[in-house]
This record gives sequence, C-alpha cells and structure tokens, in this order.
Amino acid sequence: MKLSGQALIDYLNTHIIKGTLMESLEIKYLKADEQSLVAQMPVTSKVLQPAGLLHGGATAALAESVGSTASHLFVDTDNYEIRGIELSINHLKSIKEGMIYATAQPIHIGRTIHLWEIKIEDDQKHLIAHAKLTNIVLKKSK
Repeated sequence: MKLSGQALIDYLNTHIIKGTLMESLEIKYLKADEQSLVAQMPVTSKVLQPAGLLHGGATAALAESVGSTASHLFVDTDNYEIRGIELSINHLKSIKEGMIYATAQPIHIGRTIHLWEIKIEDDQKHLIAHAKLTNIVLKKSK
C-alpha cells in the first residue's frame, strides 16, 4: 500500500472498515508506521458478555482485525491477499466500559507468513489482553 501517515489512516477508516465487523464494533485506526498499527474500540453494551464485562470474542475480533490489516500494509494488495491462520489470545483483565486500544507489532514478516504480537490496553495503559496472530500471504486467483 503506497499511502502513509494520515492519508493511510483515513483510507483504513473509510474504505477498509466500511460494511464489515470492524464497523459494527466501531473499531477505528489511529496510527500506522513501519513498526506498528494502532486501533481503538469502545467498550459499550454491544461488546459485553451477559456478566457485564467485555466479551473475549470482541477482544479477539479487535486483535485479529488489527493484525490482519497490519499485514496488508506489507504486501502488494493488487496481487496478494491476507488470511489469518491462527490466533492465540490471553485475556488478562476485565473491563466494563471505556476505550480499549490494540497495538500490532511484527514479530516476523516473511514472504508467505507474518507473525504479529497484539497488545490490548485500556485508557490507563493496563494490559487487558495479549494476542499472537499468524497470517498467510496468498497469491490472488485471477
């Protein structure tokens, strides 16, 4: 992807999110550079489990969304596509409201496999969850 800075963030928030689970969860991208991609998601009633806490599935969806989008920034998206093949997540702290932030950083960016570490924190920088995502880079079929 050739965009960078605010133009890239604007593109992600207007074109990549539109009509997807990310839009339903109100995920918004905040920052992108060579070393990380950061997004936020509000903790509202639509992402809570019956006990009133942030649902682990919503946290996992945020982690996979940020890690998969980050992989897209490293490939020629005209010729290749990204697929998540494994997500491992540890839920470390409960939260009932506020905003959470996911930061994806590369562990390995290879020709066909990308491995990401995703840390999810709350407004006070408490670690809510820690995830590892493996993506595969596939050539698009014509």
